[in-house]
Amino acid sequence: MSEHAEHTEHATNYVKVWAILLVLLMVSIAGPFLEIKIVTLVTAFGIAIVKAYMVAKNFMHLNIEPRYAVYLLTTMLVFMLLFFAGSAADVMKHEGTNWVKPFVHVEAQAPAHH
Repeated sequence: MSEHAEHTEHATNYVKVWAILLVLLMVSIAGPFLEIKIVTLVTAFGIAIVKAYMVAKNFMHLNIEPRYAVYLLTTMLVFMLLFFAGSAADVMKHEGTNWVKPFVHVEAQAPAHH
């Protein structure tokens, strides 16, 4: 295979990918305006995953990197998910002994006096 044929085989139309990313961005911004919880979640997280895949494939060129680069990326993602799963139970608690979340406003309930 000639060098030119090999280059055109992996050629990416960056403007087209950029336009698709912009459309997906608009959809993910418009989703919450419908005020439907499942639509908001799908447009926020589902589209974010698709956009991250497109950026990694087209702009980071992971599709033409050696196989070990994909394995390293996958390993990193697995460790990140394990870290989140291991710490989420503590970080997402709203109350507990000696537990204060300064960024969550909780009104103190005063005991009722009769």
